[in-house]
Amino acid sequence: MSNDLILVAEDEREISEIITTYLERAGFRTITAADGDLALTHFQHFKPALVLLDVRMPKQDGIDVLRKIRRSSDTPVIMVTAMAEDVEKISALRLGADDYIAKPFNALEVVERVKAVLRRVGAGAQMAARPITVGALLVDDNAHAAFVSNGQDRAPIALTQTEYAIVAHMALAPQRAYSRAELVDACMPEGDVLERTIDSHVSNARRKLEMAGIVGYLETVRGVGYRLEPLS
Repeated sequence: MSNDLILVAEDEREISEIITTYLERAGFRTITAADGDLALTHFQHFKPALVLLDVRMPKQDGIDVLRKIRRSSDTPVIMVTAMAEDVEKISALRLGADDYIAKPFNALEVVERVKAVLRRVGAGAQMAARPITVGALLVDDNAHAAFVSNGQDRAPIALTQTEYAIVAHMALAPQRAYSRAELVDACMPEGDVLERTIDSHVSNARRKLEMAGIVGYLETVRGVGYRLEPLS
């Protein structure tokens, strides 16, 4: 049974208590924060394994907290939102959220989403696979990280867990065109994920690869999805 620490950032006390009760029944440890400032303080001090982060909170909203977390950490973050509009969900994913849950929700579903994201994060660390090289891109599942490789030197690329999962999956078969549905099934299987949310994660990953000097590798295949292919 897992004893990972989960930070529950939720300003509605009743909802926070329900979530923490179900998480603790499932074997997790929890810590709570009722506003954005405290959420950041707890995150920096306790270093949780995963953050459940409400979008609407006092002092700093969840989007601002997510943005600040992503400046220094790839800790998994699941956004909790009462806003049903797709644009709000996709906005959070663009900023680096790993998943989202819309209110009202089933507390058991929250627990299963947390377990699924943590399984996905831990899967790569448990694998003893050889690093995969695609041109100047090196994907090392032992380190659960992607790097720019230049001979003996390699520089890390700051991908989130979901972005890494997508890049690592596509690196298994470079030049193959992957549909959005395939990438959802392989990299985000834990919930009812819109296929177009993959676009946000791929867009983030492409931008980060290009910032690291890996330009043109992550291609859009019109009418299909995406392909990872080094420039010739």
